[in-house]
Amino acid sequence: MAEFVTSAATDIASSALERTKMILQPTWLMMLSWAVLFVGLASTAVVVVDQFVLGYRQPVKVMEIVWPATALYLGPAAVLTYRKWGRPQSPRWLDRHGNPSRRSRHAPPIIQTYHCGTHCTLGVIIATPITYGVGVEIFGSTLWPEAVGDYVGAVVMGIAFRYSAETHTGDRRAWAAMRKFFRADLLTVSVFELGLLGWLALMHFLVFRETLQPSSPVFWFIIQVGLIIGFFAAWPPTSLLIRRGVKTELLGTPQ
Repeated sequence: MAEFVTSAATDIASSALERTKMILQPTWLMMLSWAVLFVGLASTAVVVVDQFVLGYRQPVKVMEIVWPATALYLGPAAVLTYRKWGRPQSPRWLDRHGNPSRRSRHAPPIIQTYHCGTHCTLGVIIATPITYGVGVEIFGSTLWPEAVGDYVGAVVMGIAFRYSAETHTGDRRAWAAMRKFFRADLLTVSVFELGLLGWLALMHFLVFRETLQPSSPVFWFIIQVGLIIGFFAAWPPTSLLIRRGVKTELLGTPQ
């Protein structure tokens, strides 16, 4: 009996050790993940300080969310475009420098893709901790409920953004926001999510074998990379919708 108990305990300890080894990531990957996360957070802090401490507030209030959220995954690239296209829109900048120079033709599709990316970024930030915290699984995996949560969260954020900019009141405001989102934003949000979730599925099943958890910096590094992939995937359909006049309310783009 004692030998059986000892053998079982040894097997359990060995199994736990193997699971621990599976979850541990290479040191270089952990260091890279921390470095990239730090750059993203530092870039976001730069934009937030410029807006709320230095006083370069945005005339379109949702842009005060879009610019920092974009910096979370695009880092210094988002800061550069903010300095070029976002900051010159603020009343403080206009008072000091007058009208900004003529906008670049690249500004509208890029900034509108930033909008789309913000919906998806906030969706994944909200949905992921809930999914893993509750421990919901579909077909034995946490990826599928996370994918559903991310997508639903992105759609809800998109409608909320439209609602905040809507001029109607009461029930008409909510219906107008939903109509405009489904007409002008649903395609780009869906393409963005397809790029993001496709990347996450690849990492989840083929590379890390479902060992990643939100407590690991590698998890969020993978999310950052997926958001970048989603951004480049959503850029072409955003440009197409602008050229066809479907996206007519280009919130926050330089005039």
